[in-house]
Amino acid sequence: MSDAIKHECGISLIRLLKPLQYYKDKYGTAFYGVNKMYLMMEKQHNRGQDGAGFASIKLDMSPGERYMSRVRSIQKQPIQDIFDQINNRINSSIAENPQLWDDVQTQKKTIPYIGELLLGHVRYGTFGKNSIESVHPFLRQNNWMHRNLIVAGNFNMTNVDELFSNLVELGQHPKEMADTITVMEKIGHFLDDAVAKIYKEIKKEGFSKREASPLIAERLNIAKILRKAAKNWDGGYAMAGLIGHGDAFVLRDPAGIRPTYHYKDDEVVVVASERPAIQTVFNVKYEDVGELEPGHAIIVKKSGDVSFKEILEPRERKACSFERIYFSRGSDKEIYEERKNLGKFLFPQIKKAINGDLLNTVFSYIPNTAETSFFGMVKEAQTYLNKKKEEQILELGPSITQEKLHEILDVRPRIEKVAIKDAKLRTFITQDSSRDDLVEHVYDISYGSVGPNDNLVIIDDSIVRGTTLKKSILKMLDRLSPKKIVVVSSAPQIRFPDCYGIDMAKLEDFIAFRAALALHKDRGTYNVVETIYEKCIAQIGTKDKKVINHVKDLYAPFSAEEVSIKIGELLSPQDISAEVLIIYQTIENLHRACPKNLGDWYFTGDYPTPGGNRVVNRAFINFFEGKNQRAY
Repeated sequence: MSDAIKHECGISLIRLLKPLQYYKDKYGTAFYGVNKMYLMMEKQHNRGQDGAGFASIKLDMSPGERYMSRVRSIQKQPIQDIFDQINNRINSSIAENPQLWDDVQTQKKTIPYIGELLLGHVRYGTFGKNSIESVHPFLRQNNWMHRNLIVAGNFNMTNVDELFSNLVELGQHPKEMADTITVMEKIGHFLDDAVAKIYKEIKKEGFSKREASPLIAERLNIAKILRKAAKNWDGGYAMAGLIGHGDAFVLRDPAGIRPTYHYKDDEVVVVASERPAIQTVFNVKYEDVGELEPGHAIIVKKSGDVSFKEILEPRERKACSFERIYFSRGSDKEIYEERKNLGKFLFPQIKKAINGDLLNTVFSYIPNTAETSFFGMVKEAQTYLNKKKEEQILELGPSITQEKLHEILDVRPRIEKVAIKDAKLRTFITQDSSRDDLVEHVYDISYGSVGPNDNLVIIDDSIVRGTTLKKSILKMLDRLSPKKIVVVSSAPQIRFPDCYGIDMAKLEDFIAFRAALALHKDRGTYNVVETIYEKCIAQIGTKDKKVINHVKDLYAPFSAEEVSIKIGELLSPQDISAEVLIIYQTIENLHRACPKNLGDWYFTGDYPTPGGNRVVNRAFINFFEGKNQRAY
């Protein structure tokens, strides 16, 4: 993607269902869980490269023995750094005492990280925040084993202020107003409350304090705790948690915004943000990996029992479509087909843009994630040409000559690798223009791949800000002297900010927003901007469920094609010769291509939770008032 976006985190939870000795006997190592977690995190490193964290819990440890471990990193290669630390600790322990290698029980007692319950997290630092304190998993410690809580998630809440206030009303004093801390403390409050109530019940039954501990673990109702904690959450989330005695859970938001997949056999339970990671690491089939239903939690008790519980009533499913377009690994069976369809469905618009002249058109893509949609686009071009060939051959009938037949059959889409990613420089939405002079050299071109009378069609995942297109790609492509450059986006126009985990928080960063403003200026209707501002201001303090997205009014007078034409004008450098056209995916075809992921709020403004409308209006207020800050 030319305008790369910081986004989505990734989670991985592993629960080993057998004693560690079992894995030593079968797989040759008691570090089986640690090794699998390393692979799970590496297979999801596309979801976060700013930081990574790992936590583990050992079951059935005696008092005085360490049973929780955590390690986090924000080094350049954080996953590698974490597991280097873990391996160094393991190797140094075994070097000091070689007999440990075959003594699994002593390994478990004396070496950290070797546990039956493991949680991993990879992170993109959003809106410039990237300190070690921001890296998951987060830890809430207590001398009561059952009150220890480890939390990591792929999430963002729109109502952190409200949740923070709720905690204060409960008598708590949170150390900061961050959504991770707030969520953890919310769960922790109801966990503490549940443990205290169960202890009182057990005490009345005549059990001693020591006898109470395993009974608390057995009776703790995780689903009930989550229902109370998540009651007022507004956001997109896949929230994973470990409790000190060995229970674990992963909760998915009611609209299914954030993805969650799971797998279980008699050896292991696995939950992750992406299905292919589970398939590859555990060598299982596509059909064996399930998707966690929206509003549900997968709960793994210390006993190993696994259950699926409805925590919150599911809303209309609005799974994030950007997962399918760009974020998730393209190796997923469904995502691979969907990305090809995104390219396929764009072909009619492309054919119109080049006036049907496929003979003088070169097709290419922006490396590297647009490659799959490129395949779909080219395959549809081939299908179109095949139909034309068939018509020509049937029209000529028996009189066709061998020479003419070869001439017809030899026509095929012209495919070239025109753009080459030449430098490890990326332009993120949150960056300012201080590095624009470097952007021009992010891409290079294959000279001689395009002729002077050719159209050049080049597809990208999405055009968000347009910085790299204007500063680098279009200038580079123009050096090939095409008569027309058609830039194709497999995603629709990004018009509205995200507030559920993608770092697209400021309206003025979007080229579609700037194009709409320019159209209003051209038509003398720019006064609508102040009108929208006044409507947004008037709704401050209104309950989220009653808030209306007034930013839609900015786009209402214009067709998608009119906005695309203006985007082409804005992104065309003054010093290039080729005509530039911009084509975006339609909303209808996005839904055809990705029928299970209909979350499209960044394209349509139709937010899946009440807090979304509040956020988009606040983003407009910030734009109008010149405030360079996030709206949530």
